[in-house]
Amino acid sequence: MFGAARTRILLGPVDPARTAAVAPPLVPARELIDRAGTTEMVAGRRRVRPTRRLVLTAGTLAVAAGAVAVLQPFDGPAPDAPGNAVGLVLVPVAYQFDADPPAAGPQLRALADKIKDAEYDHSGGRYMYHHTKLWGDPVMTSADGRHHIAYAGESKVWQAADGTGSQINIQLEPQYPDQESQDYWQRRIDSEPAVTSTPAMIPLPPMELTPPPADTSRLRELLKVEYGPGAASKEVSTLYSRYVVSRATRAEILRVLADVPGFRWRGQVTDRAGRAGVAVTFDDREHDAQSLLIFDPKTGELLAHERLTLSPVRISSYKVILDAAWTDQPG
Repeated sequence: MFGAARTRILLGPVDPARTAAVAPPLVPARELIDRAGTTEMVAGRRRVRPTRRLVLTAGTLAVAAGAVAVLQPFDGPAPDAPGNAVGLVLVPVAYQFDADPPAAGPQLRALADKIKDAEYDHSGGRYMYHHTKLWGDPVMTSADGRHHIAYAGESKVWQAADGTGSQINIQLEPQYPDQESQDYWQRRIDSEPAVTSTPAMIPLPPMELTPPPADTSRLRELLKVEYGPGAASKEVSTLYSRYVVSRATRAEILRVLADVPGFRWRGQVTDRAGRAGVAVTFDDREHDAQSLLIFDPKTGELLAHERLTLSPVRISSYKVILDAAWTDQPG
């Protein structure tokens, strides 16, 4: 999300607080937006509803989804591992079935029938813990359309059923598609006043969280399958990033996705953390984009979610879920 330095870049000379020192926020803007977009008041109580992404444009810069595939790999697979980045440019994940992939329904149902317990299925605790990394959100493009920068972040969240808990956000180094873009953006970043941002434990306010059901009809509604595979992909990613999902619900999610027309089976893949997975995709020709979901072939857990443009093939953003667990202690 936009921090002080990035906001100052957007506003440029019209920024009234250009030279003012900016203290770190108590709660990041992204977290506030997510919470505002995912809760509503019903009979005097907060109820969670699906997230909607807020996209901002301003001044001479635009948030350009899909503008660049740039992101360097973090600690994980060797440089020549399938789907991994080489140098500065990130290449798409290598699919087992690249051309003419079969429909995903039969394979998703078979996977749902054979998944095993995850490690957290045999544990408990007050808090749901998630460790995620997100690249390419946002991607910014210069006014001439030639220079791109992709921001990246890491988060660790401990959250109880009532929404309370703690969160740590870590801003990772921005990534670039080429040296020209890096030089262009680095000059602007370096010209801004230094803003120190030491990761701190952020307290989370109350917010009612209802665990996802293992009921087919309710899951279909929760995953917004009536809006198609693209919407379902996004909601699956949101669900796995927020909840520690039980085995029964994991299996039912796979069965629900199996009934959504449009998903194609891509077979065995390696995600960007070096983990073996199986993948499905949906080609959204109307928006020239592809959604990719990677699942653990043993437990059915979601490992990663990517959004790619189709022509040319570039990656607009990707998320990896590095860990999910129950715990009694935040931090």
